[in-house]
Amino acid sequence: MKKFFRILLWILVGVIFVGTFVFLYLNSKPKEVRYELVKPTMGSVEKTAVLTGTVEPRDEIAIKPQISGIISQINVEAGDMVKPGDVIAVIKVIPDAQQLSSAENRLNLAQINLKDVEIRHNRNTKLYERKVIAREEYETTLAELNRAKEEVIAARDAVGIVKQGVSQYNASESNTQVRATTAGLVLDVPVKVGTSVIQANTFNDGTTIATVADMNNLIFKGTVDETEVGSLSVGMPMKITVGALPDFSADATIEYISPKSTSTSGANTFEIKAALNAGPDVHLRAGYSANATVALNQSGNVLRVAESVVEFAGDSTFVYCLTDSVPVQKFKRTRIITGVSDGINVEVKSGINAKSLLRGQEIKDTPEGPQK
Repeated sequence: MKKFFRILLWILVGVIFVGTFVFLYLNSKPKEVRYELVKPTMGSVEKTAVLTGTVEPRDEIAIKPQISGIISQINVEAGDMVKPGDVIAVIKVIPDAQQLSSAENRLNLAQINLKDVEIRHNRNTKLYERKVIAREEYETTLAELNRAKEEVIAARDAVGIVKQGVSQYNASESNTQVRATTAGLVLDVPVKVGTSVIQANTFNDGTTIATVADMNNLIFKGTVDETEVGSLSVGMPMKITVGALPDFSADATIEYISPKSTSTSGANTFEIKAALNAGPDVHLRAGYSANATVALNQSGNVLRVAESVVEFAGDSTFVYCLTDSVPVQKFKRTRIITGVSDGINVEVKSGINAKSLLRGQEIKDTPEGPQK
């Protein structure tokens, strides 16, 4: 019995030894690596750049008052359409004490002068009727009387202008009425009734009463990186998309490229403006965020391959061409000359042909089957 167990023990030791040897031998053999085969295709390759920016009206006009005062009436609100001459707001004038005093003094002097001239003219009128003085002297005082009356009227009007900002001769065109200077849509009314406003002058831009723009004349305003600005030129077409309108796209044409860069977070960018052709049925809002896609370079009907199969080594590019598939796949590293790339596909100018089979992704075996 002991002999039996001894023999069995030696058999188990032999089995373990042989099994270990076979296991190590099998794991030491190199596994066959298989790759997906990629075939070049014919087609177009387009290198594009995407610019970020906004949709803006070409001309946004700020309406400012011609006099200083307090807003007493506002006739429009954002979203209203206006025509040139429409009254946007009315200003109540707060008279300047020095100007008012000067105007009232002028009126007092004009009234005193009028009384003096009236007395002299009345005296000359009686003398002229008695044939005591010549007609010429009578007409001189008559002219002085008329001038004195006009001066009183002008002085009284000046007082009214200082007090109320309104002239009795052109009340409808008074500076107290802030009027639209262009036709368009009111984008913003940043003031309210009771707001103090000042007129534009050499030392101040003045208070903006409203901003008006023609929303049928829009532009795309964005920026481009310095690495791509050299590929752009005035007149190049663009395709505009708006984030707020997923189904919207419009054509645009570059009409301005800034000659000077702007540094933002350490990166140099250049301002771009493009005329936008949105069409009459599309209602865009000023300030919409938008993207512009512009073709920097394009090649049509060329041999192309997926950029993922290309190996980049310095200034050279290579692919691995299939030379044999039995018993295992064998590939040859082949140099190629590339052209335009869109980040997915790259143009191949020479090195391979349309019948070449290239090494792609490795195919890995899993319990579910081969996986790329």
